[in-house]
Amino acid sequence: MSFTSLAFLLLVGGAVLAYYILPKRCQWMVLLAVSMVFYWVGGGKTILYVFYTAATVYAATLLLGRFNAIRNAAPKEEKKAVAAKYKPYRRAVVLAACLANFVLLYVLKYWNFTAGLLQPLADRLSPGAQIPLSELVLPLGVSFFMFQSVGYVIDVYRDKHPPEKNFAKLLLFVSFFPQMVQGPISRFHELAPQLLAQRSLDCANLKYGIQLILWGYFKKLVIADRAAVLVNTVMGDPWSHSGSVLAFSIFFYCIQLYCDFSGGIDITRGVAQLFGIDLAENFRRPVFSTSLTDFWRRWHITLGAWMRDYLFYPMSLSKPFGRLGRYTRKHIKGKLGKIIPTSLATFIIYFVIGIWHGANWRYVAFGFWNGAIITASLLLAPRFLKWKEALHIDDQSKGWHLFQVIRTNLLVFLGRYITRAPRFLTAVWMVKETILCPHWGDLCNGTLLTLGLSGSDFLVIALSMAVLLAAEWYQEKKGPIRPALEGQSPFVQWLAILIPLVVLFCFGVLRADYISSDFIYKQF
Repeated sequence: MSFTSLAFLLLVGGAVLAYYILPKRCQWMVLLAVSMVFYWVGGGKTILYVFYTAATVYAATLLLGRFNAIRNAAPKEEKKAVAAKYKPYRRAVVLAACLANFVLLYVLKYWNFTAGLLQPLADRLSPGAQIPLSELVLPLGVSFFMFQSVGYVIDVYRDKHPPEKNFAKLLLFVSFFPQMVQGPISRFHELAPQLLAQRSLDCANLKYGIQLILWGYFKKLVIADRAAVLVNTVMGDPWSHSGSVLAFSIFFYCIQLYCDFSGGIDITRGVAQLFGIDLAENFRRPVFSTSLTDFWRRWHITLGAWMRDYLFYPMSLSKPFGRLGRYTRKHIKGKLGKIIPTSLATFIIYFVIGIWHGANWRYVAFGFWNGAIITASLLLAPRFLKWKEALHIDDQSKGWHLFQVIRTNLLVFLGRYITRAPRFLTAVWMVKETILCPHWGDLCNGTLLTLGLSGSDFLVIALSMAVLLAAEWYQEKKGPIRPALEGQSPFVQWLAILIPLVVLFCFGVLRADYISSDFIYKQF
């Protein structure tokens, strides 16, 4: 059930009516029922995977809750001994829950890729042998709900909150329908209390939710789906285009990806707002990032936070990494010896983030690209500092800030070659063509008008991006727009709803040959 379908809008409208009309004690049940309907319509029998994940984390957290209760109830002088006694059991439970979900995720997303890599070896060892392939259907948003659920298990292990003993309520946390398609990845202690709260109708929530939904649809339908036409045309046969056209298509892909993903998150957060639920922010104006590290702090924030809290810190603070750090500081002099453990952990994180996007060599390369750039920046930081001092560069100057923003966006732009090209080697070829054979005249001789978009389409994208960047610049400099709207008259506030609605119908849904594409992150 696509977010851009009439069926989805009718489901949300019916859910809002039922949520506020039925008794308050039934509100969380309404959300659960609607979530089940949404996933059943969108995923069919794959809804069983949602129940499987919910059941495994439910059992694991109940066991962890018992161990935690025994430890917490022990006398103060015995607490350490009791904690040490049960620590292996608690770790075993967490490991079992992680394996139960991540092994299944591996089979669903990565087994066929692995089988393809192993098949040549099988042919050598036993000619004619065929490694079986998985025919399981990939569930909707599987990475999102599994990561969210495993994070919940780890938080219970860390005794951040008690386990949820009502399976249906836990199932709602796992399957809350707005975030099933593309996140955000929520934390239990932030989302669950909101899902289970009892609320009265609040017109402000409805108004803010509708505004956010329309802003998301504006990004998706007016900008992203338009840009996708050109991107798909060029990337369908990249070898037929010059380097400048390839670069232009990657630039449009950057626009498409940002508006598609952030627009989808806006719709998600807006729908949740209709029920009075505030989902975690997932984007913080990444176009204004001053470094690649800063970019990833602003882009897909909840995934980065998940990787940081549940993978990077546990790994970098582990005993093996501690021993590695002591060894490298002793045997490798200078900056390199100090940053090797952190850099290794960074590489592993970005490798995981890369393959999280899919089983393909280009995603592996994308992970290593980001890891290499961030590691290089750490190694070269002292030299950069000396250059800045020699050139008398003021860190606080607007010119230096602008340079950092342009440099970061250029690095992100180059990385998008890797993720959008059909294959990694094709991405390398595309970069080579862009640099060595650009043929810049193709950007001015009418070639772009043969790629599926008219002149008016380019104008709509340009004006829409100007509006989007102006809004994000305002947020970057002065803070959220919502408080500024609250200070205006009701007429102006509702005008903020009517104008995007008219724009959506005129330049989105009602435009000629309009076909809404799936959200890019839906496949992850």
